[in-house]
Amino acid sequence: MTAFEFPGPGFTAEQWNQINALATSLRPGQGLWLSGYFAGLDHNARALHTGASLPLATLDPLAPLPAAAPSTRSLTVLFGSETGNGAGLAKALGEAAGRLGVEPTVVDMADYKLRRLKDEQDLLIVTSTHGEGDPPLSGKGFFEFVESRKAPRLPDLRYAVLALGDSTYEHYCGAGKRLDRRLEELGATRLEARVDCDVDYDEDASGWIKAVVAKLAPPAQAANGGASTRTVDMRSASAAPAPAFDKRAPFPATVIDNLVLTGRGSSKETRHIELSLAGSGLAFEPGDALGVVPRNDPRLVESLLDTLLLSADTPLSLKERKTTFGEALGQALEITAATPRLIEHWAEASGARELHELRGEEQAEARAAFLRSHHVIDIVRRFPVQGIDPQTFVAGLRPLQPRLYSIASSLAAMPDEAHLTVSTVRYELHGEPRSGVASGHFAGRAEPDTTVSVYVQENRHFRLPGDDAPILMIGAGTGVAPYRAFLQEREARGATGKSWLVFGERNFHSDFLYQTEWQGLLKDGVLSRMNVAFSRDGVAKTYVQHRLIEHARDVFAWLEEGAHVYVCGDGAKLAPDVHAALRTIVQQQGGRGKAAADDYLGALQRDRRYQIDVY
Repeated sequence: MTAFEFPGPGFTAEQWNQINALATSLRPGQGLWLSGYFAGLDHNARALHTGASLPLATLDPLAPLPAAAPSTRSLTVLFGSETGNGAGLAKALGEAAGRLGVEPTVVDMADYKLRRLKDEQDLLIVTSTHGEGDPPLSGKGFFEFVESRKAPRLPDLRYAVLALGDSTYEHYCGAGKRLDRRLEELGATRLEARVDCDVDYDEDASGWIKAVVAKLAPPAQAANGGASTRTVDMRSASAAPAPAFDKRAPFPATVIDNLVLTGRGSSKETRHIELSLAGSGLAFEPGDALGVVPRNDPRLVESLLDTLLLSADTPLSLKERKTTFGEALGQALEITAATPRLIEHWAEASGARELHELRGEEQAEARAAFLRSHHVIDIVRRFPVQGIDPQTFVAGLRPLQPRLYSIASSLAAMPDEAHLTVSTVRYELHGEPRSGVASGHFAGRAEPDTTVSVYVQENRHFRLPGDDAPILMIGAGTGVAPYRAFLQEREARGATGKSWLVFGERNFHSDFLYQTEWQGLLKDGVLSRMNVAFSRDGVAKTYVQHRLIEHARDVFAWLEEGAHVYVCGDGAKLAPDVHAALRTIVQQQGGRGKAAADDYLGALQRDRRYQIDVY
């Protein structure tokens, strides 16, 4: 803000100096508030001077003046996101607040300076939950700080939490619940009640955003019901132009190739799928994921129709869209995994005592165990409901959700294409073969020249460093996919940094994914080093973490040289086991205690030199 050097009308030089000093210190939005405040003072002064009628309280010199606007408070919108949903909602929330003249700071938990927390005034948090109640990986440091003894008391903080989760998990929205509870324990005041959102979060999230922004609105707007917040468009999550194809409008990508990577005798099936993005305008970076919008198995659709004694051609409404029952079951609704929503719904429809007994917060563990062993078709068969109509039935289902797969190719090497590495999920339940929704679609119905609906999901927490930086890539099974993209990108860019791949699978002869490609990259010097672990080839099972320990001296040397470490694969076992191995290596090779080793790895994570992408 520019200070004026001439005195305004009727001001003394001292007054003008004070005004200039204040004006140059204001943040955006504060000047606008002050203009309203001083207008109110002027109005009162004029009224007193002219003898106009004022409320008695106004004539009392000790009574507060009528406020023209709320007191100016800082607003931070903080998000922790696994799949990008939380980031999008945080941006939409920030924009909704901005339209009311509130200037929010929207920040990723991974980038948040923890020392700022004690000075926050209004804090709105959007957080997803990873696995069984854990925070998103990007928010791990923030959660650890807030839940530790180092966390400050926050008596002046107002906050609200929007929790994202998946109700098929026992600890549904657990991360959001933890933050909501902890901030209250630290003395903060809840600005708006927490809302827990399932995977179909649009309506609940939109309502929460409207409610919480209304609490921040100036009184005049609040009195009008927060007019500018009545409609929250969940698609307006960024000021940048939206791509033509996204999660809400996916691109019909043509299957170029679909082949089995695993060899004869393998105990599993892993596929390599190549998709054409020609004409889509979609772009991605190595480390990003492809969202795949699957279609349900037609045989499962037919089984449901037969069990319910209903016709596929029956007209149906899904929110505002007109469709048919068969189309909804095939393409729009989740009909494999059951949810607590279905238990609630089917308990009422069937009157089944067993389902009624699974309801309630105290039954979370029993309910989760039941859901693991019962799909939608199993519940419908076990607790039949005579004469149910399609509209009533679908009220217990949730929308079919996209599946995310790490992209296994680089646009620099494979223009207009996206490659995927997909493990086919197959198992038996109640004496019947079952398969994963998306992987089953790829394995059984995604022949070349058919189409699959896709969109790009950014993953900025899994990115290549500069071309001269060493990279250590650790992965098992399909977790090797992004490393194929990394090395294709580095080869195309002529990167000079060293690269080391540590890969694990079950058997050498049948499960060495992309073996020929790795050997070619080693020969050409694009890949500097490779170590492998095949867990079922020996008497004792050997995993990638064991290979890291075996080469501990070299691993630590790479870390000390500035290497960036990547871990991709199973989040339940691989990630914690690799982390424990890295801690041991830092302790032994660096001569550090456990706490110091944890600090060492924590610093790597804060510096984005230790990045994790797990599922």
